[in-house]
Amino acid sequence: MVVEPVGVVRSPYREKFAVPRQPGLAALPATLELLPPYDRAEAVRGLEAFSHVWLIFAFHATAAQGWKPTVRPPRLGGNARVGVFATRSTFRPNPLGLSVVRLVGIRTAPGVVLELEGADLLDGTPVFDIKPYLPYADALADARAGFAADGPPPRLAVTFAPAAAAVLAAHPEPRLREWLAAALGLDPRPAYKAGSDGAFGVRLFEFDVRCEVAGGCVTVLELRRA
Repeated sequence: MVVEPVGVVRSPYREKFAVPRQPGLAALPATLELLPPYDRAEAVRGLEAFSHVWLIFAFHATAAQGWKPTVRPPRLGGNARVGVFATRSTFRPNPLGLSVVRLVGIRTAPGVVLELEGADLLDGTPVFDIKPYLPYADALADARAGFAADGPPPRLAVTFAPAAAAVLAAHPEPRLREWLAAALGLDPRPAYKAGSDGAFGVRLFEFDVRCEVAGGCVTVLELRRA
């Protein structure tokens, strides 16, 4: 069996460090550009009737590092080890991932582009298949979630220092502040640093973002074009 990408994701996450740990946690925009010969309008005919889609994709940034039989999931603080098949770790025998994302729209000229929201995918991620999300089959009310039974941890408050606020004020995208706050409020730092203070940097959209965490609040100190 030969498997090849049907499309490539374009997202604001320019490095693995910034990507949310699950889909739907940050409603940032992304697109999926279909590749030839799959970039045909008839291939997505009827898909506009669905609100969400499943994406089967490759963990391309870590694939060369191979797989590990046990991993340390962030939900367990990055300390306890469990089997790789009990997690959504990127270090898998076959480096494949599965995410459900909101389908905002579809453009069919030129080419085919799916407009998405809430993706947890690195910019440049290859996608191997697209399937519509079916609530009656895919949302299981009696499902158990093991060590991840609780919801995500509380979000951090996000504020912008004057220098960063000035960059946002001059930017043509009015929702950029909202999107940055949504991503940074998830605290992208390693799990073992949760609850601690300190500085960190991350690449989001076209910016190198420099931040500081103190007292449960993220302050964006600087937005520098990468």
